[in-house]
Amino acid sequence: MTAKQYNIIVVIMIPNHVDLAGSPWPVLPAGIHSASLADVQARFASNPKRRVQFRGLVAALYNLRGAGCQRAFLDGSFVTAKPRPGDFDACWDPTGVDRAFLDPVLLTFENNRAAQKAKYHGELFPSTIPADRAGTIFVEFFQVDRFTGAAKGIVAIDLTADPMLQPTVTS
Repeated sequence: MTAKQYNIIVVIMIPNHVDLAGSPWPVLPAGIHSASLADVQARFASNPKRRVQFRGLVAALYNLRGAGCQRAFLDGSFVTAKPRPGDFDACWDPTGVDRAFLDPVLLTFENNRAAQKAKYHGELFPSTIPADRAGTIFVEFFQVDRFTGAAKGIVAIDLTADPMLQPTVTS
């Protein structure tokens, strides 16, 4: 008798939202969920307002990739079930980033990040800087629901390999 074993692997890039008691909208389950920008677009760019925000996100990430950034994390109401989020929130890993190639707007935090919101329709922070008085860095801060204090999920995007961020050649 010969035993056969089959491995069936199902990969869900962005899991379904979950209800979190006390939070106004369903959120991603706790954890860091890796996804491509195509996955983010298919899941979250579901109406005209969200599509504008998504285009702003892609533009910001394209600049970050050109400056050497390898990974970013997406958060905010954009990754919840809120129908019309005000913007997106993201943070990016500053390891290897050459600030000479970085859009200065991405380091402009005055006026509640008005310059970032105007240009990119969202807010972006280096992932390793403190987000609160307790010193919680952004990549950790984003994993806590602001309404309940409970753990929630964020989306990680690999900027080095994402097809939407590849340079284009024009003639």
